[in-house]
Amino acid sequence: MVAGTVENQGYFYDRFDHVVLLSAPETILLERVQRRVTNPYGSTEGERSEIRENLRSIEPLLRRGATLEIDATRPLVDVVGEIMSLVLP
Repeated sequence: MVAGTVENQGYFYDRFDHVVLLSAPETILLERVQRRVTNPYGSTEGERSEIRENLRSIEPLLRRGATLEIDATRPLVDVVGEIMSLVLP
């Protein structure tokens, strides 16, 4: 498994069995980054603005390349279970 995004990631999709997009609505993403205490990213309005812009401009590109989109608003155990079902026999 690999997590993250980079500009040239589409060149490597054919090396993976699955390309999964974890998605959640803007309001939930912003609420989550403002609540967390282990990572400061998203604590400033400039960073939240960047998140909003990435949702509008980058997420559609990620969605087109994904083989599966998982609703990350579901309970964590369900999200992890769905991901693990892709890699475990």
